[in-house]
Amino acid sequence: MTQRTLAVTGVDGFVGQHVARLAVEGGWRVVGLSRTAQPDPELSRLLADYHAGDLARQWPASLRADAVIHLAGLAAVGPSFDRPQEYISTNSAMVTLMCEAMLGWEAPPRLVGVSSGAVYSAGPPSQAVDEATATAPTSPYVVSKLLVEQQLGYYARRGIDTVIARPFNHIGPGQGPGFIVPDLTAALRELSPGEALATGNLASERDYTDVRDVAAAYLMLAGAPSHEQSVYNVCSGRALAGHELLALVASALDIPVPQTSVDPARLRAIDNPRITGSAARLRDEFGWAPQIDVAQSIADFVAA
Repeated sequence: MTQRTLAVTGVDGFVGQHVARLAVEGGWRVVGLSRTAQPDPELSRLLADYHAGDLARQWPASLRADAVIHLAGLAAVGPSFDRPQEYISTNSAMVTLMCEAMLGWEAPPRLVGVSSGAVYSAGPPSQAVDEATATAPTSPYVVSKLLVEQQLGYYARRGIDTVIARPFNHIGPGQGPGFIVPDLTAALRELSPGEALATGNLASERDYTDVRDVAAAYLMLAGAPSHEQSVYNVCSGRALAGHELLALVASALDIPVPQTSVDPARLRAIDNPRITGSAARLRDEFGWAPQIDVAQSIADFVAA
C-alpha cells in the first residue's frame, strides 16, 4: 500500500506538534509548514519534509499531499480586539493562497479547515451547541473564522474536498501563553503567599478538550474515505468555569487555591456566560470521543 502524505500547516504550533506525532504513529508521511526557519529537533525527526514561509504571502508550489490539516493562523481571541484587520486579512489570505494552489493539483486533497467553536452565538445555558446553532461575530477572531469557513465552502464548490472542524477550547501539554491554563499556571507560580490573584472573568464556563483528543479528531476527518457533513464540532460536551480550572491548576502545582480579584482590563467586550458543545455528529459518524479528562490534561501541562 502506498503511504499517504499529510501536510500540516502551523506544524510547530501547540496543536500541530500533536497532530504530527499522532499522524506518524498512524502511518502517514507528514510534511510540515510554518513560518519558523527550522522546526525543533524533536519535531523535525517526525517530518518527511518541511516548508518554511509566510503562508499569508505564498504557498509552496512544489507541495503535493493526499490530505491537508490547516492549523496556521492567528488564534487567540483576546488580542484580536486590538488587531482586528490583521486577524481578518492574515487568516483569510492563507486560505486563498492555499486553495488556489490546490486547484492546480492533479488530485485535489481532503482539506480539513480548522475553525472554532467560538463562532456560535450564545444560546440557553442548559442547551449544548451543535452544528445547526446560529453563529455570531463576537470578536475579530470570530469574524476571521467565519470568513474562512465561507472561503472553504466556495472552494468546495470548485472541487476541493473540504471539511470544517469547529474545536471548542482545548488544553494540554505544550500550550503557550495567552490561554487560560498556561496563564493561570504562570501566575500561580509567581504569586506570593497570601497575595490575591488578578484574573479575568472566572465565572464564564467553557467546554475544554485535551489537545491530543482534538488532534485525533482532525486525523480522523483527514483520513476518512468520506464524510457525510461539511462541519463537525470537536468538544467534550461538558462545561467548566474558570474557577474550577484554577482549582485544578492549584492542585497540580500542589498549592492552595488563592483569593482572586477581577482585573477589568482582562474582561472581554463580549463574553458568553456558558458554552457547552455537542460532538454528537462526529461521534455518530466516526465513533470519536474524548479519552483524556481535564484534570489529566492540566496535570500533564504542569508536568511538561
